[in-house]
Amino acid sequence: MAIFILSRHCGFPSPELSDSDGLLAVGGDLRPERLLTAYRMGVFPWFSYDQPLLWWSPDPRLILYPNRFHWSRSLKRTIRRRVFDVTMDTAFLSVIQQCAESRLEKGRGTWITVEMIDAYCVLHGMGYAHSIEVWKKGRLVGGLYGVSLGRCFFGESMFSAETDASKVAMAELVQFARNHQFSFIDCQVRTEHLIRLGAIEIPRDRFLFELKDGLRFETLKGSWHPVDLRDAIDYLTYTPPKGNEEQT
Repeated sequence: MAIFILSRHCGFPSPELSDSDGLLAVGGDLRPERLLTAYRMGVFPWFSYDQPLLWWSPDPRLILYPNRFHWSRSLKRTIRRRVFDVTMDTAFLSVIQQCAESRLEKGRGTWITVEMIDAYCVLHGMGYAHSIEVWKKGRLVGGLYGVSLGRCFFGESMFSAETDASKVAMAELVQFARNHQFSFIDCQVRTEHLIRLGAIEIPRDRFLFELKDGLRFETLKGSWHPVDLRDAIDYLTYTPPKGNEEQT
């Protein structure tokens, strides 16, 4: 399978032309126009410091439907105890930097280079990229960031410096997505952590179909505001009292 070399033009070849690992193209740049075009086509950048820009569209694709998120007992307990404070779009740069540093500290390497950080901060300033921040006693201990287009959210990375901090960030994103009728959260490639949270793998052609459908809607741009996760927990655990069923 041929790997395409990108020109100055922002376009991409069809995702179906990706190789067996999902690699589609090499090169190009991280201009906002190119990044947004990539996400609209189901393509995302993923590379290391010592590599050129690499663009991917894997098959299968890992996604999380908001109504399939797994609310574990420990997560519900953490939310009820108000262990953390949660904000959105108040510390985007800090979140993306922490995501990069967290991976490096664990010896995992990272694609979140200085150029990537600058590019996504531009998208954030344009109202397309968003962050969720999890705080404990005024210290940033968890979070995630990604890109929103139409009713689709494309997750990029998350970090956690406290038990359940990244799960709380994901729960906040899930509940926000539910409230605003998002179609899915794109998790890109399989990780066991995300599988445990309820993500599933679907064929790329199905993903592209659902992506096209989600992009029909207007993008929710600008700064986002958090929802109260305790309300979500109360809704999930509510049991109607017996004896109140309508008589027929």
